[in-house]
Amino acid sequence: MALNYVWVSFFLITFVVALIKLIGGDTEVFQNIVKSLFDSAANGATISLGLIGMMTFALGIMKIGEKGGMIAVFARIVGPFFNKLFPEIPKNHPALGSILMNFSANALGLDNAATPLGLKAMKELQELNPNKDTASNAQIMFIVLNASSLTLLPISIMAYRQEAGAAQPSDVFLPILIATFFSTLAALIMVSIYQKINLFNKTILLYLGSLSIAIGGLLYYFSTLQQEQIEVISSVVGNLTLFSLFVSFIALAFYKKINVYDAFIEGAKEGFGVAVNIIPYLVAILVAIAVFRASGTMDYLVDGISYLIAKLGFDTSFVEALPVAFMKPLSGSGARGLMVDLMAAKGPDEFASRVACVIQGSTETTFYVLAVYFGSVAIKNTRHALPCALIAEFIGVVAAIIVAYVFFG
Repeated sequence: MALNYVWVSFFLITFVVALIKLIGGDTEVFQNIVKSLFDSAANGATISLGLIGMMTFALGIMKIGEKGGMIAVFARIVGPFFNKLFPEIPKNHPALGSILMNFSANALGLDNAATPLGLKAMKELQELNPNKDTASNAQIMFIVLNASSLTLLPISIMAYRQEAGAAQPSDVFLPILIATFFSTLAALIMVSIYQKINLFNKTILLYLGSLSIAIGGLLYYFSTLQQEQIEVISSVVGNLTLFSLFVSFIALAFYKKINVYDAFIEGAKEGFGVAVNIIPYLVAILVAIAVFRASGTMDYLVDGISYLIAKLGFDTSFVEALPVAFMKPLSGSGARGLMVDLMAAKGPDEFASRVACVIQGSTETTFYVLAVYFGSVAIKNTRHALPCALIAEFIGVVAAIIVAYVFFG
């Protein structure tokens, strides 16, 4: 229901703004909007079809892990913690392992692997969902945490800064990790409030405390390294971890005398259907985002906020980075383009450019995630997923700005 209102609002607001611009003399505004609409519709179908290969492979591997027992091993490892956060999921259910693998891939920056693993988790959660067109508590917790963008290795951001000529491309590493930690914590708290989950439970506190210590240790370790070392270590560790998981799935299944090839084919057949099913949902959200941006509405929004902040007497140095904050929930590539444009125009080491990099690295494409993940299992009523995700997104942006002032202001 929430996505319905948001989707309609994109078009209505865009139409009003475009009419005003047309009256003001911009005769090409509707031409630009329609062109952007058609381009984004084609792009949505292309993205979905491009997922077929990865989805086919990922679901094939996951089926091997499921039949061979490795997914059950992962489920037992995270079981005590996830059983508190996802009380609807039976103990040692394969969905717990899929959720863990999705979170791990996201944290390691392995986006191409994270999406099919996340869709696999949603499919398994949907099998447990008694009301098939309404999001379950477990699905909402999973998606909102997914949309909170917990990232341990923001390599792509540092790579863009290096390409732009930054003196220290990795100087945004710690700020991004701090900001994304707050956005993820906010996501967990918001969903827990809605679902009445006790976060002061000893098990939850133990796992969260251990995770915080681990993240703190990684922060300290990477802060002692040079940019080149960070890139090499993160690339090697991330991909080695992922491929090792694949090999462990195959080895354990083979050891248990499972027909590994047949298991892979069985799971792989599901990949095509999942990729095709998300096309209408993905196209719907992408065209809405495209017309909103093409009409210039985003520019008006940023200018208005800049005016208000100046009137309140606050520093406006960060305002030039706000287009990235507004665009990121709507389009990852759009936000990335805005970040790169800002670094090109202002220089990568200017304050606004650094703020944009921290925002880009610590926030997620919320509407894209919700549209694709819920669309993959035909969920229509998303309940409190969108408000919780947007609140977490907002806190992530605020944290990014504050942390940027602490480090670079």
